[in-house]
Amino acid sequence: MSIRLSSTLFAASISFKNSNKFYSGRSRNCRFSVTSCVSDSHNANKLVLEVKERLAKDCTSLPVGKNGRDDEEMILWFLKDRRYSVDEAIGKLTKAIKWRHEFKVDELSEDSVKAAAETGKAYVHGFVDVKGRPVVIVAPAKHIPGLLDPIEDEKLCVFLLEKALSKLPAGQHKILGIFDLRGFGSQNADLKFLTFLFDVFYYYYPSRLDEVLFVDAPFIFQPIWQLTKPVVKSYASLVKFCSVETVRKEYFTEETIPSNFRS
Repeated sequence: MSIRLSSTLFAASISFKNSNKFYSGRSRNCRFSVTSCVSDSHNANKLVLEVKERLAKDCTSLPVGKNGRDDEEMILWFLKDRRYSVDEAIGKLTKAIKWRHEFKVDELSEDSVKAAAETGKAYVHGFVDVKGRPVVIVAPAKHIPGLLDPIEDEKLCVFLLEKALSKLPAGQHKILGIFDLRGFGSQNADLKFLTFLFDVFYYYYPSRLDEVLFVDAPFIFQPIWQLTKPVVKSYASLVKFCSVETVRKEYFTEETIPSNFRS
């Protein structure tokens, strides 16, 4: 998950700051379109079962069980991501399940990512932030492209995402990414990893990233980010440039501040 994460970050999320009038109108529209707006759990469950049945019929080679073609929680999440379009959800689910199987996601462990993890360039923080989001912290200055086989960085990326998601508290579904850009230089930029990272968040972990903080970004990072934004597309809207002080005061309590952000 390395630092390549830094030179190019994802960031996407579409924020709706709407009035009560908008929401009441939205509610009325929900009655007329199940595919665009599921108004209750009954309709959602019907769509989950439809996806599940179609996958069982048309994709028998896909694995079953947790994160498999019959995992109703996973199916529902992908339906929400695709705004309850059954066809789109099936297409994206099929791709994600195949990838998990081929990448051997369930076999990743502390030992299997040890080489990349020991660089200290990325880790899951021991506490959630003030909004209850698990936190993945990346230190791009500790990443040197080519130092390790790219697959080692990819495995670390996925392992940390899985670890962060396993820490989701009840009622929370997304994570926070923090990129400590102090000391970042052009030698740390890794545009090739961007493609992998974008695919991971768009295709395999859709809508799981809630916000990305770029902390104390140096001047050299600005042109790199401008080149990166068109690649990450809508994910760029999730990015917030901020200071270490902002991280300390707005995202953590005194007891939960990451050690590298303490004064």
